[in-house]
Amino acid sequence: MKNVDSMGKHLSDHVGELGLGDILAENGSDSASTPHLPTVVVKVGTSSILRPDTGHLALSTISTIVEILCKMRKDGHRVVLVSSGAVGVGCQRLGINKRPSGVAELQALAAVGQPHLMRYYDVLFHALHQPIAQVLLTAETLGTHAGYQNSQATFEELFKMGVIPVVNENDTVAVKELNFGDNDTLSALVATLVNADHLFLATDVDALYTSNPFAAPKEGVPPPTPMHIVSDVNEVMHVAEGSDSQWGTGGMGTKLVAAQLAAAAGISTTIVHAQKPHLIADVLAGARDVCTTFLPLAKAVRDAKRWVIALPPRGELHLDAGASKAVRRGATVFAAGLKPDGVVGDFSENEAVRLMDETGMEFGRGVIKYSAEQARKLCGCSSDQVAELLDYNGPEKLTSELVSRANLAVTAPLASRERPEVVAAFGGSLV
Repeated sequence: MKNVDSMGKHLSDHVGELGLGDILAENGSDSASTPHLPTVVVKVGTSSILRPDTGHLALSTISTIVEILCKMRKDGHRVVLVSSGAVGVGCQRLGINKRPSGVAELQALAAVGQPHLMRYYDVLFHALHQPIAQVLLTAETLGTHAGYQNSQATFEELFKMGVIPVVNENDTVAVKELNFGDNDTLSALVATLVNADHLFLATDVDALYTSNPFAAPKEGVPPPTPMHIVSDVNEVMHVAEGSDSQWGTGGMGTKLVAAQLAAAAGISTTIVHAQKPHLIADVLAGARDVCTTFLPLAKAVRDAKRWVIALPPRGELHLDAGASKAVRRGATVFAAGLKPDGVVGDFSENEAVRLMDETGMEFGRGVIKYSAEQARKLCGCSSDQVAELLDYNGPEKLTSELVSRANLAVTAPLASRERPEVVAAFGGSLV
C-alpha cells in the first residue's frame, strides 16, 4: 500500500505543479441544467503516453489531456477516452525493453499493465473531481447485435452519471491476435456506439501530410505539407506509410481506416498532436486550419444499421464493377456480382464480411447468409442454380442473395464534388 500511496501523491503533486488541482469544480451527473454539447471520443495512442526513449509514462502529456477532457465534460460534452498503453506499461513494470510479438506474451503484459495504467488515470481524474469508469471491450463484445446494444446501454448510463468512460481493448481475454490497430479502429467503433459527433486521434504527429514528415528530405521532391480538410479518405490512403512505434502497433494507415469507419457513421475525425490537446477545443469551436479533419459522409449509415460497422469482419467478398456500383446505390449483394475467386477468408453464415470493389478497395460491410465454403460454390450463379450447386433438397427456397440490404452498411465516402454543402460548412479547400 505504501508504494500505491506514494505513487498517488507523486501524481497529485505533478497535477498541482501544472496548476490543475483545483481548477475544476466537482462534476455531477447529467441534468437538465447542463447543455448537451457534441459527444466527443478522444483516442490516445501508446506512442503518445509512453516516452519512446525509456518506455516510461509521459506524465505531463497525460495530465494535460486529462485536464482538457475534464474541462470539456464540465462544459457539457459527453466524453469518452480510448487509451492504449497497457502492454507498454506492462513492459515498463517488468523491465522489458522491447515490445514482444507473441500473442500470449502480449496478453500477459496487458494483464500486468492495465491496472497500473488505470491507477494513473484514476489519480489524475480524481484530482480534478471527475469520476471515471474502466470499460474493456473485444471485437466479440461488439460482434453481435445484442452485445452492441448492451454496450450502448452501459455507455448511456455512464453518461447520465457524469462519468468519463476510459476504454481499452480487453487484450488479456481476446481469443484472436490483438488486431484493433493500437485502438484506432476500436475508437471509431466506440464513436459509432455512442453516436459521437467527433473523434479525435491524439498521436505523435500534428496532421496527415502529403508524405512522411519524418523521412529525410530528397532533392527534387516537394517537402511534406499538411492536409487540413480531407473529404474522401480513400483518396489519401497512399500517403499512409508504415510508422509503427517501438511500443505501439498503430501507424497512419490504421488511423485512416478509423476515419473511414467514422465517416460512414456520420462522424468527423481529426488527427491532433497529443502534446497540443488544446487544439481539440479549437477544432470544436470551428478552427479548420489546424490538424487534419476528415469529413463525414453526406449520407451516413442509419442508426439502425450502425452495428454492422462494429462487427469484426471474418472475410471479404470481391465484387465486379457493375455489382459494386449497384450496391453503393442501394442494391443487395447477389452471387452473380462476385468476381471469380471473389470469396476470401474462412467465415460462417451470419458473420460479417468486407465488401470490396473491382479495384480491391473496401466500400462496405455486411452480414452474409452463407458460409465461405458455400459462397465459393455460388460465385457468379443465379438463384435458380443455388439448390443444385449446394446439393440442397430441403423445403426452403434458396436464393443467390448473399447480403441483404438490411444487413449492409456502405462505408466508402462520396466524391467531394458531390458534397458542396458539407464543403461549405467546413470551409477551406478540400483534398
